[in-house]
Amino acid sequence: MLSRLRFPPRAPGRRAPSRPGLSRLAALLALASAAPILSACKMDVLDPAGPIGAQEKTLIIVATVLMLIIVVPVLAMIVAFTLRYRAGDTKHTYAPDWEHSNQIELVVWIVPCLIIIALGAVTWTSTHRLDPYAKIESTTKPIEVEVVSLDWKWLFIYPEQHVASVNELAMPVGTPVRFHLTSATVMNSFFIPRLGSQIYTMPGMETKLSLMASQPGVFDGISANYSGDGFSDMKFKTVALSAGDFAKWVQAAQGSHNALTLAAYRQLAAPSERLPVTAYGDVEPTLYHDILNECANGAQCMDQSMKMTMLDRAAGGAPAHCNPPKSKGL
Repeated sequence: MLSRLRFPPRAPGRRAPSRPGLSRLAALLALASAAPILSACKMDVLDPAGPIGAQEKTLIIVATVLMLIIVVPVLAMIVAFTLRYRAGDTKHTYAPDWEHSNQIELVVWIVPCLIIIALGAVTWTSTHRLDPYAKIESTTKPIEVEVVSLDWKWLFIYPEQHVASVNELAMPVGTPVRFHLTSATVMNSFFIPRLGSQIYTMPGMETKLSLMASQPGVFDGISANYSGDGFSDMKFKTVALSAGDFAKWVQAAQGSHNALTLAAYRQLAAPSERLPVTAYGDVEPTLYHDILNECANGAQCMDQSMKMTMLDRAAGGAPAHCNPPKSKGL
């Protein structure tokens, strides 16, 4: 479209003297120095090991391609316009008073609008399809895992197996895992990049997540939300095992002499960094409930307080059992 425009010829002038290619050299040196850093990056999100991660990889690729429909032509036009309309060029016409083109206006409005509509449709469908609260359809019965984020470690409780572990999550391959997550301190974020779907943990609240590993392996798990001094080392290993090996893992954990009682939990909940993997062969049955309802420290449970408050209100009395809100910070 711009090539059809004909402008009055520009008066020829002297070309600017060529400068040494210092800027080009600096750019090459910066790129060379960044190469070792970039080579250490892990692309776990693009190397999924489960059905949720595979769907999210497809979503990332589709969204990226849609956005590149605008980005690539714009980058190409930057180079083309710079060469075609540079100050030293005398071959093409020059029109400083030109200001409008219906054809250009049509392209710069219609194309982005179509891409936004396409991105909106993809986002709408994928948001419902990848709802973290939705259960994964499978013929295999899912297992339950209760997750608690602490300062600065992860606690995994297996209520059906009556065991628990710190900084290690074991799961059988091909079996959906139904996570129930909360935090004992500040808000955090639970994320296993190769399995997909990070989700937040919050004190006094429960979130849910369903994941499944489709192949055996050891996958990195991280905290994806800054939570204080030990945040950088708040990591865990996700071990995807065959059904037989998972049964052996549970049996080994049950053989541990460590017991996760309320007293042991209070010691565990104290801030600590780089805690080694620890297994517990016995777990207090109501521990997760107490952590979720913020009564593992000996205070009155939040759900009990709310129940008593409702009874007081039903009887016409004052809500004498309300716990005052606690301020939480980093």
